Amino acid sequence: MSSFATTRTLFFFLLIPFLLVPFLAAQTTTDVEITAEPSHHLALENEYVRVFKVEVPAHAATLMHRHRHDYVYVTLGDAHLSNEVEGKPPVDVKLADGDTRFVPGDFAHVARNLSDQPFRNVTIELLQDEKLRHADSHWPEEAGEKTFPGGRIKTLFVKDGVRVSETTLEPGAVVPSHHHNGPHLLVAVSDLDLRSDVEGRAPALAKFKSGEIKWLPGGYTHTVTNVGKSPARLVTVEF
Repeated sequence: MSSFATTRTLFFFLLIPFLLVPFLAAQTTTDVEITAEPSHHLALENEYVRVFKVEVPAHAATLMHRHRHDYVYVTLGDAHLSNEVEGKPPVDVKLADGDTRFVPGDFAHVARNLSDQPFRNVTIELLQDEKLRHADSHWPEEAGEKTFPGGRIKTLFVKDGVRVSETTLEPGAVVPSHHHNGPHLLVAVSDLDLRSDVEGRAPALAKFKSGEIKWLPGGYTHTVTNVGKSPARLVTVEF
């Protein structure tokens, strides 16, 4: 073999590792978009939010999936998870029914269900997070609690220009008259049997199963009555 051929062969073998680097990197990139993760079921999408209903069977796990936006999740039922964020040690997480939390986006993780029961939540991506993250909040308070006979409304947090609150209502209790300037998302934590009395309109009845959602427009004043026989519990995300 000529010296030229030998040199060319040696050069080829030296080049192989550099050629393989991008290929191997592509093979080890295993996270999927949240829309492609089988446990996340898209339930609503508009200019403000993408809402997913999440259900992971007992002792199962999601795929490694990426959250590109800040999000809020509402836990449905008690849960015990291993939260395995890419590049970090697993974190043991225990959640109670109705626990509602804000999570900054731009990461990938696996949610591993350590419980004998399915893990369920409603995940609400805030699509305007980049625009609103550093904007002044237009809400008068970031935390607080309003009580009234048979119920309360507790502001949990204000993030990315949205206010997240939890409402509890005993049977027959009424949320006093209040105004919604902007749209909001209702998430039923418990089963709900409600009546909404909007000024200038006929009363409207609404029933929701735990985990159901409803997008509601703003620009109206109303009261809300629990006409069911059980306590009502719901979370609202106001824009």
